[in-house]
Amino acid sequence: MDYKNSKAANTTVTYDKNEIEAPTENIYEAITIIAKRAEQISVDLKNELVEKLEEFATYTDSLDEVFENKEQIEVSKFYEKLPKSTSIAVQEWVEGKIYHRNPETIQE
Repeated sequence: MDYKNSKAANTTVTYDKNEIEAPTENIYEAITIIAKRAEQISVDLKNELVEKLEEFATYTDSLDEVFENKEQIEVSKFYEKLPKSTSIAVQEWVEGKIYHRNPETIQE
């Protein structure tokens, strides 16, 4: 998924409780699903960031040499400006983009 083009808010937003719990009819279940999705997004973004920063990695044996790489700083700043993973997860939940199922309610 492309998290860079997410419409999630960068600031605090108040959501309607009824809108959040509507798909599951249980606010706690909805929050649990959103939290699990936020964790998935966080891991994806972290892996993507580490992969991009590895391109700039220089391996030296000396601790005295510290290199400032402007491209590396720009990549880091870009990821810092992205919405938080929880905001992205809530936005996906409100838009109905998260698939969820409860194995206890599945009928055979």
